[in-house]
Amino acid sequence: MTDTERLKKAVGALCNWYRAGHRDLPWRRTPTPYHVWVSEIMLQQTRVQAVLPYYERFMRALPTVQALAEAPEEQLMKLWEGLGYYSRARNLQKAARVVCEQYGGEMPCTREELLALPGIGPYTAGAVASIAGGQACPAVDGNVLRVLSRLFAREWDIRTQAVKRQAECELSAVIPADCPGDCNQALMELGAMVCLPNGAPLCDSCPVSGLCLAHEAGSEQRFPVRAPKKQRPVENRVVFLLWKDGRLALRKRPNSGLLAGLWEFPNFFEGEDPEKQLGVQLTDIRPLKRAKHVFTHLEWHMAGFSAQTEDGGLFTWVTPAQLERDIALPSAFRVYRTIALEQRKQ
Repeated sequence: MTDTERLKKAVGALCNWYRAGHRDLPWRRTPTPYHVWVSEIMLQQTRVQAVLPYYERFMRALPTVQALAEAPEEQLMKLWEGLGYYSRARNLQKAARVVCEQYGGEMPCTREELLALPGIGPYTAGAVASIAGGQACPAVDGNVLRVLSRLFAREWDIRTQAVKRQAECELSAVIPADCPGDCNQALMELGAMVCLPNGAPLCDSCPVSGLCLAHEAGSEQRFPVRAPKKQRPVENRVVFLLWKDGRLALRKRPNSGLLAGLWEFPNFFEGEDPEKQLGVQLTDIRPLKRAKHVFTHLEWHMAGFSAQTEDGGLFTWVTPAQLERDIALPSAFRVYRTIALEQRKQ
C-alpha cells in the first residue's frame, strides 16, 4: 500500500468516525466563518476546556465582526484576560477592521483571502476555509502532525516548516471535496481525544489503528520525533502591590516587546533598590508569596511585596473594584492580582 492509499483510507474512516459522534463544541453548532475564526485563534496554545468560557463570553460581548472591529481596546483586553498571547486578540481586531473595510463586514471564506488578513496563518486559514467555507484545503496543526507521524511511522521533526508543508501537500491530494471540514476536524479530534500527545495513545478506540504503522510495530510513543527544546532563560523579578489611599499602582508596559501595551503591577529585576525603581517612598513593606510564570521563550521567577506610599509617582491608581471589573492584567500577574483582591477585604 502506498502512503497516498494509506492516507486516503484513513481519511475516509476518520470522516465516518467523526460524523458518528464528536465533541459538542459551541463553534461547531454554528460554524460561521466568524465563529470558527475566533475559536481557532483562541485555541492556539490553549486547551479546549480553558477556551470554552472565554469563547462564550466573547461572543456575547462581540457577536459580529463589526462589533469586534469597533470594540474599545480595554474591553477587548478584558475579554481576553487570562488567555495569554495578547497579540492574538490585537490581530483579531486588526483583521476584523480589514474585513469591515474591504469585505463589508462579511468574513471571506477562501484560504487565499484569509491568509491576507493579520494574524491568520496556513492552519487557521485552512480551518476556516474548510469548515465554514467548504473549500477542500488542509488545516495542519500539532494534533494532525502527530497523527500522521504515527500513521506512517515517520521520523520527521514536526516542528519544522518543511514537515508542515509536506503534510499539507499530502493531505491536499486526498481531502474529500464533499466534506473537507469534517475531514480536518476528524484529524484534529483524533489527535486531541485518542492519538494523545503525552502518555500512551488510546489505540483500542482508534478508527484507523489497523492502518497505523506505528501501532503495527508497537512503537506509538516513539512518534512524533522532536528536536530537544532549548532551555528557557530565567529572569528573577520583584513585583510590588503598591497601595495609596486604598488604590493600587498600575502602569502600562511599552508598546513593543513582551506583553506589549498591557497593564502590569510595578516590577523590576531582583537586587535593585525598590524606592529607586518605583520612584516613591515606601512604608509597611511586607513580603508576599513567590510565583513563577513560563512564557514561550522565557521564565519569570517572582518575589512579591506589598507596600504603602503617600506619593503619586508615575503610576495609574485604581480601586480593587476597577482592577476586577475593568483592567486586563496578563496571567503572569495572576497570583498577585488574587492577593490584591484579597487584601482589599483586610
